[in-house]
This record gives sequence, C-alpha cells and structure tokens, in this order.
Amino acid sequence: MHEQLVDEMMPMFILCAVTFVLSMLLTPIYTHFAYKYKFWKKQRTTSTTGEKLSVMNKLHAKKFTRHFPTMAGIIGVTAIIIITLLFNYSKAQTLLPLAALIGGGLVGLLDDLINVRGKGKGIAGLRSGVKFTLIIGLGLALGLYFHYKLGYDLVHIPFAGDWVVGAAIVLLFAFSVVATGNAVNISDGLDGLAGGLLTISYGAFAIIAVLQGNYGIAGFCFTAVGALLAYVWFNIYPARFMMGDVGSFAFGTALGVVAMLTNSLFLLPIIGILFVIEAGSSLLQITSKELFGRKIFISAPIHHHLEAKGWPETKITMRFWVIAAIAAAVGIIMALGGGVV
Repeated sequence: MHEQLVDEMMPMFILCAVTFVLSMLLTPIYTHFAYKYKFWKKQRTTSTTGEKLSVMNKLHAKKFTRHFPTMAGIIGVTAIIIITLLFNYSKAQTLLPLAALIGGGLVGLLDDLINVRGKGKGIAGLRSGVKFTLIIGLGLALGLYFHYKLGYDLVHIPFAGDWVVGAAIVLLFAFSVVATGNAVNISDGLDGLAGGLLTISYGAFAIIAVLQGNYGIAGFCFTAVGALLAYVWFNIYPARFMMGDVGSFAFGTALGVVAMLTNSLFLLPIIGILFVIEAGSSLLQITSKELFGRKIFISAPIHHHLEAKGWPETKITMRFWVIAAIAAAVGIIMALGGGVV
C-alpha cells in the first residue's frame, strides 16, 4: 500500500514542480509584453451601487502611481493547459476542471482587455451583469455535462451521507462554479492574498482527491499549486503584477468544479472560508446600502475594511493565509471523518 501510494504521488509532485518551473520561465515573456503593450490596471472609481470608492482609492493611491500590470494570471493558466494536456495521465478526470479554467479565463481575459484598453470612466471592464451572465452560462454548460454525460446525480453531506438530487445537480454545479469564481475575484485585492488562498485551497483538495484515489483530479490540483506558487513568488508585497480577472475567474471556476468532482461541495465553504467571508462582506455591504442607506464596513470587501482600520497590507494577507491553512486542515479532517474519502 505504501509503495503504491508513493508510485501514485511521485508523478503529481513532478507535475507540480514542472508547472512551477514552466510558469517561472513564462513570466519574463509575459512581463515583456505587459510593459511593451502597457497592460496597466485601471483603478475602479465607482462601486457596484454607483458611489465613489473614495476610501479604497485613497488606500491604494500609492500603488497605482506606478506601472502596475494586470492579466498575469494568463501565465499560470497557460502553464496548466500545457502541462495537463501533455503529461496528465487521466484526461477523463481533468477535462471538466480544465474546461472551467479555460472558460473562466476567457471571460476574465475579456474583462481585463476592456479594463486595459477601455477609455470610459467609472467601473473599467465588463459590466457586472454581463460578466455574471457569462459565468452562469459556463457553469450551466459544464453542469449539464457533469450530470448527463458523466452521470453524477448526488452530493455528499459530511457525517450525513449521500443526497440524491437528480437533475438539480446541474444547478448546484453551476452555483459552485459561479460562487467560487466571483468570490476569488472579489478576494484579489491585496498583494499575495488571492494567490496564497488559492494555493492552500487547491492543496487541500489535492489531498482529498489522493485519499479518494482520484489521482487525475489530484494531479490537476497539484499542477494548479505549482502555477500559483510561481505567481505568488512575484505577487507578494510589493507585487510586480496582479493576476487580473483572467486569473481569478480561471482558478476560481476550476476550484468549484474540483469540489464537485470530489463530491466535496459542502467542504468548499470550509476550506475556502476566506473566500466566503470576502464575498459575504461585499454582499452584506451592498444589501445594507440598498435597504437601509448605510454601510456596515468602512470599505468592502473586508480586507479593505481592515486596511481602513489601520492594518498593514502584509499583516492582513499573512493572517488570512494562516486562517486559510487552519480551515483547510479542518476541511481535510471533516473529509476523513465525514465519509468523503
């Protein structure tokens, strides 16, 4: 048993290392084009509800006084596509997460290109409604394949057992993809934050997949970890560039698919607790302003609130990493004790 596990794990660690190296080699190529064609990130000036983002713009004024390229997520996405297509030995298990990575990345890339090249004022990029619709369409399309082609029709509730939901699994699948994609996108607001949280989440699901014997899914997760580690190397404070929507939507939607393929949907909010908190704080802020005309947080999502309270950017990021690591450990323990593996 020990030798079998070693034989299965070794290729995954190699995938992780090779993807890391490839991402590092692709980074100078991206950097060349980013500076040549000026992939400068435009700072948002208005919120989803239409008011001026005075607090956030003041907090990040210094960051946007220098050239700050976006769309760096395309490095990791490209590396994962290459490595998965060339070396992953279980394409049947990696088709859906790879499709989500590409689909989410394309939606994010379109948003980033409009942001970089757009001349308008206010919210630079795709309108939130259009972006949301595209991600929903992606989630539903992949969900239909998940149910009707692969035959999935149940979800596992830890410590309670399987719950057969039939065709409703398509809606749950789409919800997982849309919610995770948007939550990661919202979390990408501080140097190193989203990259670190994603690395921890993919690492946790890689362990769960290994324990289930789903080595193809585990290989995909380890590949994502390798790409994300290379990104975080350059994105830690002070960041050289940011992943942009092409990265946040690609990695976020693929993570939602991984959770569904490992039958771990109800573990996703635990392993990705910081994504839930980040997205939840934004939702609460919008709801409170719309219904009561006042804000709950100084600025949302919550990492901006903590910045406004005087927390240094690095302290917020690293403490969020610690919380994420603890949450990931709890999620793995629940997977072991709750019948997921």
